Amino acid sequence: MENNKTELSVSTEVVEKMAEIAAKEIPGVTGLSKKNIDLKGFVKSKNAFKGVKVENINGAVEISVYICVKQDANVKETAERVQQNIKDKIQTMTGNAVTQVNVSVADIEIIGDEQ
Repeated sequence: MENNKTELSVSTEVVEKMAEIAAKEIPGVTGLSKKNIDLKGFVKSKNAFKGVKVENINGAVEISVYICVKQDANVKETAERVQQNIKDKIQTMTGNAVTQVNVSVADIEIIGDEQ
């Protein structure tokens, strides 16, 4: 009997979008950083101004996310919840192991801040 095993491939851009959505689901997160987060990425990437970076290393996924939080949010708790939600969602949706999720707080949204 033939083995009709198929292989699933998910692009890095799709994983980045999944991670972005998962991060924004957490209360206290106002969005992702739009700052240039990686100068090397600026040269290599068409969009260096994104708040998520995904690296696929031998089938394992490493994710770095740069979040903006509300002024009154518990930063530690919010970051931990973002970390867990991203890991759970990516592993569930792709079946790939997420070995590391780095969360950096890039900005704080101040209430009444005129931008």
